[in-house]
Amino acid sequence: MTDAIGAVHRESGNVAPTHSARPVLVTALYALVTIAMLLAMSIPSATDYVGDDNDDIMRLVQVRDLLVGQGWFDLMQYRLGLEGGTPMHWSRLVDLPIAALIRAGSLFLTQSGAEAVALTVWPLLLIPFLLYPLGLAAHRLAGPVAMHVALGLGCLFAFTCIRFHPGAIDHHNLQLVLAAWVAAMLADPDRRPSSYAAAGSACAFSIAIGAEMVPFVAAACLCVALQWIWNGDAAGRAARSFGIALAVAISIAFFLTVPPNAYGAVTCDSLSLGFYALSAMGGALLACVTGLWGGGNMRGRLGLAALIAATLAATVLVIAPQCLGSPLSGLDPMLVTLWLDAVTEAQSFRAILSNAPYSLGGYYAVGFLAMAVCLFRALRGEAREVHLVLLLLIGATWAVALVQVRGFFFANMLAILPLSLLIVDLRLGSQADPENPNAAFAYVMVVLLSVPAVWALAGALLDEGAETPIGMETVAQDSGSRPQSGECSAEGGLPLLAELDPGVVAAPSNSGAEILRFTGHRVLAAPYHRNQAGMLTELHIGLAPPEEARAFLDGAGVTLLAFCGSDPQTRSLIQMKPDGLYAVLSRGKVPSYLHPVGTSEGGFSIFRVEASR
Repeated sequence: MTDAIGAVHRESGNVAPTHSARPVLVTALYALVTIAMLLAMSIPSATDYVGDDNDDIMRLVQVRDLLVGQGWFDLMQYRLGLEGGTPMHWSRLVDLPIAALIRAGSLFLTQSGAEAVALTVWPLLLIPFLLYPLGLAAHRLAGPVAMHVALGLGCLFAFTCIRFHPGAIDHHNLQLVLAAWVAAMLADPDRRPSSYAAAGSACAFSIAIGAEMVPFVAAACLCVALQWIWNGDAAGRAARSFGIALAVAISIAFFLTVPPNAYGAVTCDSLSLGFYALSAMGGALLACVTGLWGGGNMRGRLGLAALIAATLAATVLVIAPQCLGSPLSGLDPMLVTLWLDAVTEAQSFRAILSNAPYSLGGYYAVGFLAMAVCLFRALRGEAREVHLVLLLLIGATWAVALVQVRGFFFANMLAILPLSLLIVDLRLGSQADPENPNAAFAYVMVVLLSVPAVWALAGALLDEGAETPIGMETVAQDSGSRPQSGECSAEGGLPLLAELDPGVVAAPSNSGAEILRFTGHRVLAAPYHRNQAGMLTELHIGLAPPEEARAFLDGAGVTLLAFCGSDPQTRSLIQMKPDGLYAVLSRGKVPSYLHPVGTSEGGFSIFRVEASR
């Protein structure tokens, strides 16, 4: 049925479209309504202009460093970790537009006012760029009605996804936008070369912004290769456009963001020689074989594709064999236990099943439903190729979510396209037989089951009961590193800390980003895997008996200790070592080398550290 609808729509292409059928205009309307609702919901209750996620705060710190003159290629966070700082792996491609907004706003506003406007505007500006490819793809596949369904589901996704709320400036929202473009362009039923070029470019910049997108990009490349293998010359121009765009765009991103002295370095958590070589080589080889070989026969195309795969596999083994595993595989066991295991977005399906089983629906159900729909409709021959492409893309992100739950955002967003097509068909079936209650019931249920927030709300009701108030954070399914219960807030001691001469602060890792934001101090710990040495030093300070802790403090050059007895990680350290420094401080006993500076109610107790002679 979807094929028939799409055919009717394409055959009527010579008729001037009405305003309701123009994806750009309709997208603008949907986006404006969504933005207005988000502002109405967020602004009255806002207490800060930065998102609660530590990554939002750290991104602002990085943007500030860029604005005050830190080099474009210099991603070192000099105020984080041990002496010398910590190299960050976040792309300047995200810093640049945020910095530009702040700089423009500072022409008319104070620095804090410019930051507030920029951080409010940036995630909202991304919403139309998320919605447009979804609406366009649905419009191409099944006409205006499908476009409206996809845009409606997209608006609900943006409204309930914490990544698009004011203050959310981490890179995940931009990655979601790029993933939407990749899926929408590869779902083009006419395989326009321009669509595939856009998909290849989006794949390249996805990797440049965050290496965690590599599995998704690999799935997209596999889709294009399989289309060429199966269809031959009919998909040759599209595959060639994809390969050229991927190779060119990844080259632009590489030379734009990687300093010349690091061209030969290989890192597994950011764009470097490893990911660049694989992407550029894979794109170039795909373009070459589709251009030189032409159509050929399927056996020949399959052999060429296998040769490309073998070449890329050999390249990985030669250039970056260490990147075949997880970038976190080398994390110290103490950090895994005391930090990573407590980070919600890093939890696996098994951990979620054990710790929060009622949230599984919100994380995994919509993606699973979409994959089932794609498989069922492909087997029935309904827009087979499109559904198989979407099945591979959704499956890749859903598999990532099984390992680290943060992948669910992508699976839920990508599910919008196949579910929109199904909803349109069920709507037509219900209208064709209005006396059939089963058709109407199926239509309504699929609409409801296609919204992740519905699953999240149902899970919360089952878990907590109808009498318990349920906040927006539950429906929004924030799986990031939001402050946990007990963490000391910025108001609880940081103003006092900011008044002191710049020094080195030992504090709980989840407070590290806030200390960097509100003060001029260097902080030992913040929750980033490249800062293992700093985080481990802070943990050993808390665990060691007071006299041994003094040696760690001296060795790290710590001048100030910010103690938060209610911090979850600090409580864990107190339980682990009742004779450790943090346990001693929790009992009100202060070693002679710590001099109290001040204590805020419900916040930090600040101590000046006297260096040993």
